[in-house]
Amino acid sequence: MMLWNDKPYHSLDYELKQIYGEKIYKIALDAGMTCPNRDGTCGTRGCIFCSAGGSGDFAARKASTKTSAASQLAQGKQYFRGKNIGRHFIAYFQAYTNTYAPAARLEALYREALDEPSVVGISIATRPDCLGDNVLSLLDQLNREYSDKFIWIELGLQTIHEDTAMLIRRGYPLSVFEQAVICLREIAVPSIAHVIIGLPGEDRSMMLETCRFLAERDISGIKLQLLHVLKNTDLVELYEKKTFDILDMMEYIDIIISCLEVLPPDMVIHRVTGDGPRALLLAPLWSLDKRRVLNTLHQEMQRRGTWQSRTYETKKNA
Repeated sequence: MMLWNDKPYHSLDYELKQIYGEKIYKIALDAGMTCPNRDGTCGTRGCIFCSAGGSGDFAARKASTKTSAASQLAQGKQYFRGKNIGRHFIAYFQAYTNTYAPAARLEALYREALDEPSVVGISIATRPDCLGDNVLSLLDQLNREYSDKFIWIELGLQTIHEDTAMLIRRGYPLSVFEQAVICLREIAVPSIAHVIIGLPGEDRSMMLETCRFLAERDISGIKLQLLHVLKNTDLVELYEKKTFDILDMMEYIDIIISCLEVLPPDMVIHRVTGDGPRALLLAPLWSLDKRRVLNTLHQEMQRRGTWQSRTYETKKNA
């Protein structure tokens, strides 16, 4: 049985400790962006699961558009300083689509974060259809200039299945994601794929197909996110009409284990569950106890004697 320290999967915490020799903490930022799926470019209501905070409900809030990334970082660092932990950080541009602005504005934001001495790198959450040539050129320039730090791009894929993508109003075809990964690899910027487990209309085999697809792509990491039904999202209507089933905890854990088994051993697992804002979460309420979910996952993998890449390696060696 393979272990990455004490975990049966290649966690982000493990990866960062291997590189930096210490725990690195994320500070989520709100850069005041919007999204082409909200401003009318390809839609106005966003993806059906997306809250008004644009998936950035835990980001440090901007008091105004003049609030700087540096001031948000300082605010976030105060949280860790009070706990006597945290010397180095990742600046996580989380809310909405964080490459969806003029290049000059993006450059100012990214530089502000990269110039902070305690920041080891930046992680930028965005859509694969928002990586134009000007954005790629900027990322390439900064990646070369700040060679002692990293730049990651987190791509909201959610699923490879086009029918589901239409239902959730993702707003772009799978080919756009594939091209974005190729373009990022050409400038040596790692990509991380977001996948949602439990989307309406998807069964276990479809979720595993998404993970198998990603296992064969040149991405460095994956976020496996439980579907949350949040207040004031269009997903609520489908939930109230009982048009899809909410996974219970053990169903979710069983699927996550199978997903981990098909992923290569060097793919970094950035997340295996998710944090639903308590004030907004309608279902599943069991997800609020994140520690219990993680402990149960680790215990179940140990009981089964399995690990990340178990079936991936079998396939490769066949």
